[in-house]
Amino acid sequence: MNRDTAAALAYHDATKHSLLRLRTNRHTLDWENKPHPFKVYPTIEPLPLPRELPPSRVPALAAIAQSEVPVGDQPHVPDLAALARVLHFSSGITRKKVYPGAQDQYFRAAACTGALYHVDLYVVCGELPGLAAGVYHFGPHNFALHELRAGDYRGVLVEATSAEASVAHAPVIIACASTYWRNSWKYQSRAYRHCFWDAGTILANLLAVAAAGDLPTRVVCGFVDDTVSRLLGLDPAREGPLALVSLGYEPRTIAAHAEVPPLSVETLPLSAHEVDYPLIRDMQAASLLPSPEDVRAWRGNAVSTIADRPPSGQTFALRPLGERAQPTESIDAVILRRGSTREFAPVPISFEQLSTILDCATQEMVTDYGVLPTDLYLIVNAVAGLPPCTYVYHRGGALEALRAGTFRSEAGFLGLGQELAADASANIYFLSNLEPILARFGNRGYRIAQLDAAITAGKMYLAAYALRLGATGLTFLDDDVTDFFAPHAAGKSVMFLLAVGRGKKA
Repeated sequence: MNRDTAAALAYHDATKHSLLRLRTNRHTLDWENKPHPFKVYPTIEPLPLPRELPPSRVPALAAIAQSEVPVGDQPHVPDLAALARVLHFSSGITRKKVYPGAQDQYFRAAACTGALYHVDLYVVCGELPGLAAGVYHFGPHNFALHELRAGDYRGVLVEATSAEASVAHAPVIIACASTYWRNSWKYQSRAYRHCFWDAGTILANLLAVAAAGDLPTRVVCGFVDDTVSRLLGLDPAREGPLALVSLGYEPRTIAAHAEVPPLSVETLPLSAHEVDYPLIRDMQAASLLPSPEDVRAWRGNAVSTIADRPPSGQTFALRPLGERAQPTESIDAVILRRGSTREFAPVPISFEQLSTILDCATQEMVTDYGVLPTDLYLIVNAVAGLPPCTYVYHRGGALEALRAGTFRSEAGFLGLGQELAADASANIYFLSNLEPILARFGNRGYRIAQLDAAITAGKMYLAAYALRLGATGLTFLDDDVTDFFAPHAAGKSVMFLLAVGRGKKA
């Protein structure tokens, strides 16, 4: 079904926001049935992770921008403390808000739509210093690993990824998976988009923290879904694997094997009852890769470079801060300080700050799908040194002016009437022309279009906070955004929206 790309286009159209759909949607939040934010295995004894984590002194911006850790002949194998550090700063709890008489609210290291935290991390590893080989679930609620399988099952993922080289040499593979109901409770069928938005912000953290720890990584989106689900004990009707990340490097090649005994492990119910949204299950099923041969063929469509449309209007070369002018705060400290900005101050940011955010976040990532032609469009309303205007970003490091003017009311409208979008210094929209992406990758191209944009946006999120600015992800009116940036954006679809400015509490 992956090649029948009508499925992805139909899902995307069916989950677009428009004023009419928002006004006629009668969905209300059933607070008594709100899902529990953690996946809990009541019969598995937790393996506590060390809480004294080795600090990183690598500046945040350097960690965010580093696209690849060089691999020579020497192994890069994390010990238990290094693994705990990656897990904590990717998906761990960083703060708690107490509400008298109500459920406490836990906030995680990475931003998530609605603070519903539906994406879990799983660890598949060989023998590590301090940790036995096995398949584990990471529990943020108790900062522990929960052993699902004992023994080295990395070969199953080597088989599932059709011997993807980074997986075949990885001491650790981290898998992201979503429990749909934990997000669809609020966002209904659109939650499938959020699977990749929220996995993307987690992976932005993970990639930066791993780079700071000198651990090579590679984002892997080509795998046999059923094999990964079976390995992790996922329920395909309620959960789905989203992406794998190879972590570390060892010279020995892991042999592929495909034997995966059945796994039946009890988890606590999320809420009194769950509501099924068939569009989510249908879109996941339509983008499955059923065999290693299909994965190999799929990965053969990856490209390492894309042609940038040459500018036709006035351009402004980026002016990123020089290394000496960049803040030296570590990636750990920035992640711990990061939040979702709730109010922007009416003070402009500088063009140097915006340039630094764009420059360090758009360095090419190491993935198995290559480079995606995601285009960045901006509404700039308050950036000192850059005229108020709409812009498109060129990969060579320049902004091309499209339409002059201040567009605060338009930015607010496009962001569902939210004042955050209207007050931001700049709104950054990630747009993709889905048809050529789907032609290359099938329906699975829809997954990676969403994920790729979200990882880049997550890096921008971190970069903004490293510069002591504020940022927040926002939802949007899909077709209105495309129309606003027309004719340049004609035929493109919005994947993500990030608002950046100076937070009032920054």
